[in-house]
Amino acid sequence: MENKGMDRNTIIGMLLIGGIFLFFYFFNKPNAELEQTPNKVDSTEIVEETKQLEEVNNNQLDSVVVDSNQLFAPATAASEELFTLENKFLEVVISSNGGQIVQARLKKYQTYDSLPLYLINKNADFNIAINGDRPMNTADLVFAGVQNSDNKVTMTLDAGSGKSLTYVYTIEPDNYMLGWDVVSSGMGNMLPQDGGLQWEMKTLRQEKNIETENTVTELEYRFANEDDMDNLSGSGDDSEEVQNIKWLAYKQQFFSSILINKNADFGKAGLASKTIEGSEEFTKLLVSKVSLNSTAGDVNSSFGLYLGPNKYEVLESYEQGFEELIPLGWGILGWINRGIVINLFNWLEGYGLNYGLIILAIALLIKIILFPFTYASYRSMAKMRVLKPEIDELNEKYKDKDPMKKQQATMELYRKAGVNPLGGCIPMLFQMPILIALFRFFPASIELRQQPFLWAHDLSTYDSIYDLPFNIPFYGDHVSLFTLLMTVSTLIYTYMNQQLTGSNNQMPQLKYMMYLMPVVFLGVFNNYAAGLSYYYFVANVITFGQQFAIRAFLDDDKIHAKIQEKKAQPKKENRFMRRMREVQEEQNRQARRKK
Repeated sequence: MENKGMDRNTIIGMLLIGGIFLFFYFFNKPNAELEQTPNKVDSTEIVEETKQLEEVNNNQLDSVVVDSNQLFAPATAASEELFTLENKFLEVVISSNGGQIVQARLKKYQTYDSLPLYLINKNADFNIAINGDRPMNTADLVFAGVQNSDNKVTMTLDAGSGKSLTYVYTIEPDNYMLGWDVVSSGMGNMLPQDGGLQWEMKTLRQEKNIETENTVTELEYRFANEDDMDNLSGSGDDSEEVQNIKWLAYKQQFFSSILINKNADFGKAGLASKTIEGSEEFTKLLVSKVSLNSTAGDVNSSFGLYLGPNKYEVLESYEQGFEELIPLGWGILGWINRGIVINLFNWLEGYGLNYGLIILAIALLIKIILFPFTYASYRSMAKMRVLKPEIDELNEKYKDKDPMKKQQATMELYRKAGVNPLGGCIPMLFQMPILIALFRFFPASIELRQQPFLWAHDLSTYDSIYDLPFNIPFYGDHVSLFTLLMTVSTLIYTYMNQQLTGSNNQMPQLKYMMYLMPVVFLGVFNNYAAGLSYYYFVANVITFGQQFAIRAFLDDDKIHAKIQEKKAQPKKENRFMRRMREVQEEQNRQARRKK
């Protein structure tokens, strides 16, 4: 009985389900009259004064009331039309949805994994808020688009009754700058003036070392009335309210997206930066809200949008200070990079050399220019070396006596011998700014990007000869051979200097510190640009050659003989020695007063 009841219930349930399906089938059966009834608002009712756009906007989607008198069509994928502007450098795709840029591809560049390089690929919004009974954003509305020519696209949002918002995009040949004019008519009461334009972008990953790319990706801006730049923090989340800026940039490691106000400045701007944690596709979220220029309540603004590489001569060509986005260093460091290194690099690049050979040539030229100072330094160190036995005698003689007397005797020995104890430091004073300047130049040089040399596939990032299965703190998860070669060569260079100058018995801890520093740099440079480690390595190798040549040329016995001759001659006290003597005498007087 139980089984029969269950079977009967099952049959009844199936019949009921079948009846429901039949009911919905006949109830929803389409008929000709319903199919002829349009369920969309014809765009000719929306775009009344733009007759050339009527064909483009036929059969738009249902309109949504923004205020009591105006209608706009909401953007959907089904309504989207795309328009393309391009030249030999840049390809830009503009969508009728929001009237905004949805793709910007740099034709001459690729990502680290050899894919097309997009600065914009549906990761950005250019949006203007529209006020009304129901506030909306232009990014959510359908614009009517017309391709006026190969280099011009016009997007219009028509509000009826002579009210409209128009975007005009233009692109010039051989240029990374996209022109963008924003003009409204009769919409003054619908468009906010403060913070009216919002530009939001999730910056796309382009490089192999995402940690470095994330660190250097920043929102930077330039003030309109002064030669000054500032930026939001690159190391964490940050926000700021600023005024009177000429342009703002979403700067990545080797590429930038720059918005510039051509005919005025951004009176007010709210800026924000946020790191996107755990993403392999994006690095940061950058947001800007800027005020729009208005005339009688309407907007009439002319913008430029640079979408291109952080290449010095390209950025400089726009004469807007864009080149300051490249971190070449401040003060003398920036002067060395801009005035010497970049020009030297570009000159060698013109010969079509491999970039590894260009770096080698730069190292050679710099070493040749500094050679007179290097030779003078080694000669000074040779003098100190031959004087070392006499200095040791003085140390022993005054070991248990007043240290000031020992120092006076030592300085008197230097004076008679005509030796400057700081003479060996002179080349370092010239070399240090150059070394630090190149430390800034190579990691920021887009010319090295994706350029192979020997085992390095890309001189702008680290070279890896072995990927570790684990991460070593302060070192990384890979082994950079150029960094290893740089470290070993620096240790050898340190050892040779110790041998050249003689061991420092007075401060042996300094000697160990000199050996420790290259080991510290091993961890620091392991994740840096291979081009930088390679430069320091070849510079050390060239220095070895110079040292061997100089040591073969300099004869310690001859140097010692000349020193003895000078000691026997009356010696005029130079300014340095006089100053040292005066300092010692003052210290002696103070010591006597204390007693």
